[in-house]
Amino acid sequence: MADVEKGAPVPAATPVEGGEAADGGRSAGVVGAALRRWRAQDLLERSGSALRAGAWALSLLAFLVMACNEHGDWKQFDRYEEYRYIVAVGLLAFVYTTLQLLRHAVRLTGGQDLQPKSGLLVDFAGDQVTAYLMMSALSAAIPITNRMREGADNVFTDSSAASISMAFFAFVCLAVSAIISGFKLAKQTYI
Repeated sequence: MADVEKGAPVPAATPVEGGEAADGGRSAGVVGAALRRWRAQDLLERSGSALRAGAWALSLLAFLVMACNEHGDWKQFDRYEEYRYIVAVGLLAFVYTTLQLLRHAVRLTGGQDLQPKSGLLVDFAGDQVTAYLMMSALSAAIPITNRMREGADNVFTDSSAASISMAFFAFVCLAVSAIISGFKLAKQTYI
């Protein structure tokens, strides 16, 4: 048998009268199962925070790259509603992930958080809605960018494509975070 914490072998329980371990051999299995469960929960918490941090950075980049995409004449993002939409959704995703990261930081420092069940529901619903909005924005901007790139491949279209790419990666982070939030929500007991 191996020690779960250190990965080192642990001596077997010493037999008592009758040839069995003092606890019947159950405590090592129960302790090991509890440690594995705590590690899995800790991994889910850390991965959810890491994914939201990734979505935070990528949505900020998508927002900033598109908002700075002004090169005069027809090469200005605000002339196209698809690009204004990606700016708005990028900003919304940035604000949402900022609030979620602040909430997680307060929770880690021992501060008061939402009720556990409502907090999981807010995580799941917020991740879902933000991910769908991000996918909607980038799918609206892709066709116009492709048409523009057929006529003229320049800095404006390259910046638009870069912003769309960042929005896509932010969507991936939020979608995986929504899956993790959904898993944690499904594992919650409601009794």
